[in-house]
Amino acid sequence: MDTVIIQYNAGNTRSVYNALQRLGVEARISSDEADIRAAGRVIFPGVGAAGPAMAFLRAAGLDKLLPSLEQPVLGICLGMQLMCRYSEEGDTNCLGIFDQDVLHFGTGAKVPHTGWNTLQHLSSPLFKGVDENSYVYYVHSYYVPQGKTTTASTDYMLPYSAALQKDNFYALQFHPEKSGPAGARILQNFMSL
Repeated sequence: MDTVIIQYNAGNTRSVYNALQRLGVEARISSDEADIRAAGRVIFPGVGAAGPAMAFLRAAGLDKLLPSLEQPVLGICLGMQLMCRYSEEGDTNCLGIFDQDVLHFGTGAKVPHTGWNTLQHLSSPLFKGVDENSYVYYVHSYYVPQGKTTTASTDYMLPYSAALQKDNFYALQFHPEKSGPAGARILQNFMSL
């Protein structure tokens, strides 16, 4: 069973695909339900706005499919936010995999938060072999507060969830495909789940 990167109207699928290729991982880009269900692992990337992305997912039936998956699933950036319950971006109801809301950094914050920042409090199999305070790459204006499913934190204006995990669902606010050796190790660890 292969890895499927979900194709939808907000995915940065090609950069994730290229990162997996560099690791020697064959992946397919697809929005086909049968492909996604049959995959050994699913990656749900995202760059864009929550409202239009959720509208596309609903129209394609992916809003019902994604929460029902039983194989390891990795949400990246907007993918992570869409896996939460609700986003302030566009007043959007999301997939509800994580019982968390997505909030705007607010006034006084330089947004989007773009560039390198460190990871703390690592507590997931995704971070095996990744050092505390490793740098990863971010581009986002919304964040998920820390909660019971938080498995790594970053501090920008306030501490927030850099990563989440619940059962077979993993999510990263940063872009592992753009995060150098630490990001490559995280993707490798996901492929080993």
